[in-house]
Amino acid sequence: MRQIAILGPTASGKTSLSINLAEELNANILSLDSLSIYKEIDIASAKPTLEERNGIKHFGIDVLHVNEKFNVTTFFKLYDQARKCSIKEKKNLIIVGGTGFYLKSMIDGVSYKPTLSAETRKKVAQHLKNGYEIMQKVDASYAINISDSDSYRIEKWLEIYFETNTIPSQFFQKNKKEPIIKDLELYEVYTDKKILKDRISLRTQIMLDLGLIDEVFFLESKYSRIPNPMRAIGIRETLSYLDGYISKTELKEKIIINTTKLAKRQRTFNTSQFNKHTKASATELHQIISSYPS
Repeated sequence: MRQIAILGPTASGKTSLSINLAEELNANILSLDSLSIYKEIDIASAKPTLEERNGIKHFGIDVLHVNEKFNVTTFFKLYDQARKCSIKEKKNLIIVGGTGFYLKSMIDGVSYKPTLSAETRKKVAQHLKNGYEIMQKVDASYAINISDSDSYRIEKWLEIYFETNTIPSQFFQKNKKEPIIKDLELYEVYTDKKILKDRISLRTQIMLDLGLIDEVFFLESKYSRIPNPMRAIGIRETLSYLDGYISKTELKEKIIINTTKLAKRQRTFNTSQFNKHTKASATELHQIISSYPS
């Protein structure tokens, strides 16, 4: 089975490229997107419609309800499902998404995790708010590589620290990671910054025309503003509009600005975290991937 990963910033054309390639290469698709995984978030996530999917089997789309939580291990399980299904169907697998962190985690793998005691869970809950400060004091070499807002990794660090009484960076050295995915062809869609911004602007207008405001109003009325997805780009700005803090023109402008910033972060992450991969335009990647020997 051939495994292909297509990375790239939001609005770069990854989705259409992956679907076209899936048709040509007899492949299923695994979406690595932190918003498309939710049911009922259709417009804000810009997930492909059933018509756009053109009969291609997709994993990682419409999996969870908005009030259900997930973490990176959810995508590990989705990958395992997609891989087994593709092998059974004698198909290839294309992994696509802007959330490079999930792919990086699958390539790097995960370390052994100790079973947590009730006492450890209690300690973690008590120290979660100042967890990053503890990490800086105890394990500075680890803290420097993550953000102080990365609550998931801070929580996992605290769990290991309190359960094993070992500095987690030392714990990880003794418990090497096993890759989740191997033999992966990795590609990144490159788009000129000006063209990408124009695409983001166009996509934002399309989202508004399709009914983004109505979708967010429905999501808030059904799930409240508490679930994490309600803080996603496109949703949080629309909530500000519904509250009367910004105009419709400002709504569009803010979504474009914040999406453009997200695209920049995605490009930076891909450049810094994935050392060896092919980077080209969507058209060029189509030709490269199609002609690459299976």
